[in-house]
Order: sequence, then structure tokens, then C-alpha cells
Amino acid sequence: MPLWGWILAACAAAYALKLAGYLVPARWLETPRMTRVAGTLTIGLLASLTAMNAFSAGQGLALDARLGALLAAALALWWRLPFLLVVIAGAGAAATLRLAGWG
Repeated sequence: MPLWGWILAACAAAYALKLAGYLVPARWLETPRMTRVAGTLTIGLLASLTAMNAFSAGQGLALDARLGALLAAALALWWRLPFLLVVIAGAGAAATLRLAGWG
């Protein structure tokens, strides 16, 4: 099958899976256990995505300016700064570290 065939098949599978979600009874989704699982799953996925974006370079690990940006953003979050300032702190830290020659 050509590449576009695989892409269309993946799109159809994702759409079918999304439609199947509407068939799940509402009472299953409103239980405290499912609410807790959904919240925990969301946090885990976001943490793994953040780690992959911060530390990966191709097939290996990289410690570069992204690590400093992540630490600066985490510090800004710990100080409970508004989200825009968190983004600016991370970007500023990355820019400063790259200007200094680290990554």
C-alpha cells in the first residue's frame, strides 16, 4: 500500500475510534474512578510529552538550552506567575543559554 493509503487508513481508524467514544454509556464516564483515571492519564501523557520534547534529540538524549528553559518555566510556575510570564521566562532562559553557547 502506498504511503497515502496508510495515512488515510490511520485517519479513518482515528475517526472511527473517536466515534466509538460516543457509544460509551454516560454512567460509565461519571464514576469517581473514571474521573480519577482520566485526570491521572492526562497528567502522565503531558509529563511524558514534556520530557520527550525537552530531552530528546533524534534517537538519543540531549542536554541543551531546552533543559534550562524547562527549569526556568518550572521555577516561574512554582512562583505562581501568570502563564504568559512562564512562557516568556522559558523562552528568555533558552535564548540566554543559546547566546552563551550552551546548546
